[in-house]
Amino acid sequence: MRKLIYGLVVLVGLALLVDFGAAAWSEYRLSRALREGGALQSDPAVTIHGFPFLLQARNGHYENVEITADRVPTDMLGDITVEANLVGAHAEASELLDGSIRSVPVDLLFGRVMIDATELGQALDIPDLQISAPPDSKSDGTGGSGGSGPTTAGGVVLTGTVPVGPLSARVSVQADLVLDGDQVQIVASDLYFGPEGHADFTVPEPLKPLVLGLFTATIEPQDLPFGVYPTSVEARGSRIVIEGEAHNVTIDLAEVQRPS
Repeated sequence: MRKLIYGLVVLVGLALLVDFGAAAWSEYRLSRALREGGALQSDPAVTIHGFPFLLQARNGHYENVEITADRVPTDMLGDITVEANLVGAHAEASELLDGSIRSVPVDLLFGRVMIDATELGQALDIPDLQISAPPDSKSDGTGGSGGSGPTTAGGVVLTGTVPVGPLSARVSVQADLVLDGDQVQIVASDLYFGPEGHADFTVPEPLKPLVLGLFTATIEPQDLPFGVYPTSVEARGSRIVIEGEAHNVTIDLAEVQRPS
């Protein structure tokens, strides 16, 4: 009986080893396909969730494939990190194992870009920019627009050193995160002196519109992975997170980003 139990344990262990090995190899091949097709600077991290992997491979249906690509170049934000979740991805096992996969039908695609202060500061030409969410910044997802026009998705506090007349001063502003069609707008609306601010400088009223304009930017949709259009934007801690989703699409692995 002990030999039988030992034999079963060995068989289960071998089965798990084969399953994990096949999953790891498939993740590697998919990562290489993404890097080579998308001309990325490094291999993206790929995780194929769900167990057992071989059953998913046999059915050609994968529960959730998570992709994280670092140092993805953009025209506006420099090198950024993009993430995607392919929920209900369809691919033949042979395509994954030999690395020949080029396109993937997906039931539900989530894509996101996380913008930190360094990246946004580069776009705004404010090297010491800081990002923080004000304590009372909340969004119900509607923005209160009541129509099909721009929707305000929440607020963010931006702090940095900018020219104020003939001088340079460190100021904080309250900015609205606005989703306008397939564009994300960061619109500075007022100076900020609350607990999340880091400056006490009062901008003279005639110079206020100019200063607010320095903290205003529009982020184009090609910064999201695989051509996903943004559906939400919000401040999370010290980052601005833009997310989008698409249903029943076929993604091209050579287009981690939509061409501008």
